[in-house]
Amino acid sequence: MKVLAAMSGGVDSAVAAARAVEAGHEVVGVHLALSRMPGTLRTGSRGCCTIEDSMDAQRAANIIGIPYYVWDFSERFKLDVVDDFIAEYAAGRTPNPCMRCNERIKFAALLEKAVALGFDAVCTGHYASILTDADGNRELHRASAWAKDQSYVLGVLTTEQLAHSMFPLGSTPSKAEVRAEAAERGFSVANKPDSYDICFIPDGDTRGWLAERVAPATGDILDRDGAKLGEHDGAVAFTVGQRKGLQIGTPAADGKPRFVLEVRPITNTVVVGPKEALAIREIAGSTFTWCGVPPARPEVAFECDVQIRAHADPVPATAQVVGDGASAELVIIPNEPLTGVAPGQTAVVYVGTRVLGQCTIDSTVSAVPVAATSTAAADA
Repeated sequence: MKVLAAMSGGVDSAVAAARAVEAGHEVVGVHLALSRMPGTLRTGSRGCCTIEDSMDAQRAANIIGIPYYVWDFSERFKLDVVDDFIAEYAAGRTPNPCMRCNERIKFAALLEKAVALGFDAVCTGHYASILTDADGNRELHRASAWAKDQSYVLGVLTTEQLAHSMFPLGSTPSKAEVRAEAAERGFSVANKPDSYDICFIPDGDTRGWLAERVAPATGDILDRDGAKLGEHDGAVAFTVGQRKGLQIGTPAADGKPRFVLEVRPITNTVVVGPKEALAIREIAGSTFTWCGVPPARPEVAFECDVQIRAHADPVPATAQVVGDGASAELVIIPNEPLTGVAPGQTAVVYVGTRVLGQCTIDSTVSAVPVAATSTAAADA
C-alpha cells in the first residue's frame, strides 16, 4: 500500500514508520506543524510537535530512507483543538484536547488530505491493534501491552477512518522493546522522553494559560441546596473533583472538606459538596460515534466496559441508545459508581478488548441524592 506515516519526532512514530517500510509498503513521512511560533522548543518531556521534534523526525526519516515533508496544520489545529479547548472550559466542561486532535487533525484533516493525494492509509505510532472479524469488518482493539495501550484516545475513529488507519506497534509487548529497536536502527530518539501534558501548554499551567484567554468574572459558590457559601474570581479556574483553592470561609456542617461538583457557566456559579457526592451512577452523551460495526440493536441495553480517562481502569457497565434522531443519547450505567467524572470528558465503550464507540459526556447523575447529603449533614 501507499502509506503516509505521521512522524511526531518521537520514538514510537519513527519505529512505526520503519516497520511499515519493512512490511513492503511505499511510505512517505510527514510531520505536522501545529504552531507558528518560530522559537518554540521542547522542554524535556513537556510539549510536542515543536521545531526540535520536526528535526528529530527528519533525522529518523533520513535513516529509514523515505521522503519527508512538513505540513502546516497550525490554523486548523488552532480552530479545531485550541479554540475548542477554550470554548469548552468557558462552557464549564472539561475537554480532552488529545481526543480532539486525533478526531479532527490526525484522522480527519490529515487523513482526508492523504486520501486525496492517493495514499491508502495513515500510519501512526499509537499502541492499538486493528483486527478483522469473521465477516471481514475491521475492529479497533487494545494493544497487547495494556500498560501503554492508547486505544482510548482513538475511540473517536469512525468506520471509514478505521479502514485507512495503520498501527504497527499494536502487538509490541513493551515500550522497552520499541526503544531497543530504535537504538538498533540508529535513531537518535531511542531514549527521548515521552511527551505528556497538553502540547500547547508545555509548562503545564492550564489555569494560568486559560486566565489569559477567558475573561474572569466573579460569581457565587453554592452548596447543593443552593445556599451561597462564598465567591470565586472565575468559574473557568475550577474543575469537577477539585478541592484546593475554594476559599470558603464557612465550614461544612460535618467538618469535612468540600469538593467541586458542578461548574454552571450560564449562572457563573460553582457548586460544591461532600466527596461522596462525586460518585456518579449514570453518564450520557448526545455526541456519540461507533468505531467499526455498531451494535445490531443499540436501543437495547448491552453489557460493556466504560473508560473515562486515558489511564483509567475500565469499569463494567451497561449501555444503550435512548431516544431518536437529534434527541438520541448514549446512556451508560456503570455497575459501580464512577468518580471524578465531568461533562466534556470522553467515555469510551469496550466489549472485551474491542473499542465499540464513544461519547462526549453531556450530563451526569450523582449516586448520592441531594436529600441524602443534606440529611447526613443535619444528623452530624
